[in-house]
Amino acid sequence: MAVQATESSVKRYVMGKIRKLHTPLSNEVVRSLGAGEELTISGAVFTARDMAHKRLCQLLDAGEPLPVDLQGQVIYFVGPTPAPAGGVIGAAGPTTSSRMDAFSPKLIAAGLKGMIGKGYRDERLRQALRRYGAVHFATLGGAGALLSEHIVAAEIVAYEDLQTEAIRRLELEDFPVIVAYDCHGATVYSS
Repeated sequence: MAVQATESSVKRYVMGKIRKLHTPLSNEVVRSLGAGEELTISGAVFTARDMAHKRLCQLLDAGEPLPVDLQGQVIYFVGPTPAPAGGVIGAAGPTTSSRMDAFSPKLIAAGLKGMIGKGYRDERLRQALRRYGAVHFATLGGAGALLSEHIVAAEIVAYEDLQTEAIRRLELEDFPVIVAYDCHGATVYSS
């Protein structure tokens, strides 16, 4: 099931009735979120896809420090295109979230509080959201150019050799999401 903007959700966004979150996320904020809630996120988030997730989990398994502090943080599953001349970042649409299902529970246990992507998550991930108090957000697939307008700064902070899949620190401004899976076991997706 794709998450799509409806006329009413666009109207709420335009009229300023969308709840605004700022990173990092506290336990209290995460517990207050419910599946289907429409939000915007501002503040720093990290990007990471498959290979970066694998490397982070290998470090955790080895008891080594991570290149970024995950406490209260949000990871956006994205591999942005190169920035155009004078731009901050290229198109930055979400990657299919299920590709990170094997890794996300370990990162949540290490302090990660939120993820942004698209599509379904598996049962093990949903259990980790409930156990550790984290949330999964969905954003608009196929709208990478539009979403990049909400990214005001970007810098590579780890794994530069992964190129587009390097870990970046993004600064978001009113980045649109919905709560796809909350920490209470609810979801916007039909079973």
